[in-house]
Parts: sequence; C-alpha cells; structure tokens
Amino acid sequence: MSKFSGAFVVLVAILLGGCQTTSESQTEPRPEDTFVTIGTGGLTGVYYPTGGAICRLVNKNRSKHGVRCSAESTKGSIDNLTTIRAGNLDMGIAQSDWQYRAYTGTVRQDFIAAGPHTELRSIFSVHAEPVTIIARADAHIQTVDDLVGKRVNIGNSGSGTHSMWKIMWGALGYSQLDLKAAMRMRSAQGLDALCDNKIDATMWLVGHPSNFTNEAITKCDGVLVEVSGAAIDKLVAENSFYRHATIPGGMYRGNRHDTATFGVGATFVTSSETPESTVYHVVKSVFDNFRAFKKLHPAFKYLDEREMVRDSLSAPLHDGAAKYYRERDWIE
Repeated sequence: MSKFSGAFVVLVAILLGGCQTTSESQTEPRPEDTFVTIGTGGLTGVYYPTGGAICRLVNKNRSKHGVRCSAESTKGSIDNLTTIRAGNLDMGIAQSDWQYRAYTGTVRQDFIAAGPHTELRSIFSVHAEPVTIIARADAHIQTVDDLVGKRVNIGNSGSGTHSMWKIMWGALGYSQLDLKAAMRMRSAQGLDALCDNKIDATMWLVGHPSNFTNEAITKCDGVLVEVSGAAIDKLVAENSFYRHATIPGGMYRGNRHDTATFGVGATFVTSSETPESTVYHVVKSVFDNFRAFKKLHPAFKYLDEREMVRDSLSAPLHDGAAKYYRERDWIE
C-alpha cells in the first residue's frame, strides 16, 4: 500500500469515527455537553434563590461532570410545570400540590385538557411553604376562624395562594359570604393595603424566614395568624401533598410564640426526557455539599436530607435521582 493509500484509509476511518460520535451525541447528550436551565419564580420570592443555590453547587464542579446550570426567573409553579411539559425547560421548582395536579391532569382546565403529565418526574423537595396569614394587630385576629366578618386579601385569581385559600376556606366550612370583603390582590398590593388599613389580613404561601413577611410585620404592625384545628388536620391527612408546618416563635418581631399552620412544599422537578446522568450530577452536587447548600438561604436551615427525598413528592423519582439515593441507602 502506498503512503497516499494508507493516509486515505486513516482519514476515512477518522471521518467515520467522527460521524458515529456525532450521531451518538445527538441521541444521548454526553454529560460534558449538557446545559440545564432551572425555572424558578419571581425575583423577590424564595424560588429564585433556590434555583440559584442549586446552580451554584452544580457549576462549582462542572469541570468534573460537565453539567452547566442556569436559574431563570419565571411566573412560578404552573409556568414551570407547563414549560417543562412543552420541552422548553429542563427543570423547575413547583408547589407540591401543583406538581400533583400536573401529574394527574386535574383541577386546572389546561391540565385537564392536556391530560396527565405522566413524564413528570420528582428530583427532591426543598423548603416548606406554609400558609402565612398576617393580620393587623388592631384587627384582633388570632386564628383563621377569626377572619369571619373581616376584610381579607385572598390572593390574585389564578395564583397558588388564591387556589389554596378556596380549598382551605371551604374545608373550614365557610364561603366568601362569610367575609366582609374578599380582595384578590397580588402579595405586594396586599402588603400596601394592610398598612393602609384597607384590609384586616392578607395571606400568601412562602418559605420562612421571608423578607416580605418581615416587612409586613414590621411596617404594618402585623401579627401571624394560627391555621390549625380538626378541619385542617383532615385536609392534610387526605392530601399527601400538604403538610403541617410551624413558623418558629421569635423569627419575626412581636411574634414570640410558634405559629401552627399547614401548607405545601417547594419541589424540584423535571421530565423523564432529561438524561439520567444529568440529573444524577445535579443531585450529587447538592447532597455531596449539603452543609454548604443549607447556608445559601435562611429557608434551608431546617432541611433534612432524607425528608427531602420522600416528602411532598407526587410524581415518581427520576432515575438519575433514584440512582444517587440508592448509593446513599436512602431508598431501596
């Protein structure tokens, strides 16, 4: 064989090998070629820094696993879930109740029309998001039942807060007619209305400690309202995506005692279409550096690794997450 012929054979072999590698990378992206985007929420909430905290740990070791991560501000839970389903978002953070409804295709008309999102997958849960009701001190409201006959902001239509209000208020046996006024305002508007004495109480779902809650309490002389009792116990018992919660006493000015309430959990989700290796490295980045993760936001202070793997997860675990949890003996 001539030198030219030998060189030609080598060149053909290289080209064929290159084509094979390209074809394989198109069907199954290699971890080192992977870029993931996490949908979060508004810039003032806890979802956005949560996504940022996850990405910070993922990107810290991207030279080893090749996964690069970016957190995007979005409209929140429902936006993240629908965008993941459309294939335009890799991962996202969502309330546990909306995770369940997206997976089962229930409650919202668009969820029902689209049918169950059977490809939705859980990665882990994060912080609790308790029902947080703040009342004016001069309104003499101590428990959720004291809201009867009061002016209350029940959240803007279509929001997670508004949906939770309707479920909670109905479970307590009340209707909107039992309020003096039911205001449908966004959280920031509710804060202003509370301070201006246009309403007696406002409600939202949020992880604690919360700067927004602190502002409402200090600026408007607010007090936390207890949300508990037999009806709430029954609601939690019948819905796995709800959980009892406590807002610790002393966390906010003037609120010395623990406040019993309930709520949802913030959950980290994805699709079964996301490669196993990608999810594995994201999960490993968080839990191999768990102490560092807990320091990245005050709402993470009370997180427990094992609880994050089993609490508030309505969709099946992604295979990549399950692989890591089995290595740690957290699941069978």
